[in-house]
Amino acid sequence: MGNRTGVYSAFNGCGTTNPTDSDIRFFNTLKMWNESDNFDFSFTDSHAKTASVKDTSDKEKTLFPRLQQRLNISKVFFLIVTENTINGSDVLDFEIEKAIDHYELPLILAFTGEDVIKNVTQTHLSRLPKSLIHRINQEKVKALFIPFKLKAIKSAIRDFNVQKNELKFTNYTYKTVDNWN
Repeated sequence: MGNRTGVYSAFNGCGTTNPTDSDIRFFNTLKMWNESDNFDFSFTDSHAKTASVKDTSDKEKTLFPRLQQRLNISKVFFLIVTENTINGSDVLDFEIEKAIDHYELPLILAFTGEDVIKNVTQTHLSRLPKSLIHRINQEKVKALFIPFKLKAIKSAIRDFNVQKNELKFTNYTYKTVDNWN
């Protein structure tokens, strides 16, 4: 395994390169928070640690091997969950499969449109792709469910990663947090 310091961010690209029609807008928010001096937030972006590749390239020869390089240097898999996530894609399913089954990464599931998540509900699970639900049901996943809020994300990246050996295969939340604002 590589130097596992990166945060591997994933989202549904919605089959488009238009950022306003895709969940990439939330990933761009993460990058903006990370690059801005106005926010107390930083993370090592696994995607920035390897050469870029377009999603339209040959998946088997170019894209998938590059994604695996990025997963190999990651300490956590960060999935941005929107109303589009359930529809998944072959790329997202590949990322989930490799992150869990091969690289054994814990998952941070950041739900847009949520303020606080104290308990994992069926509504949360219903927004996830089948490839992830299957692994959750088989108890193969260490998953932290959080809202897509700056403070929640900052805490999750600090608290939840491969270096935390005490993590069990289960769903976690921040049960004692009443407000992330």
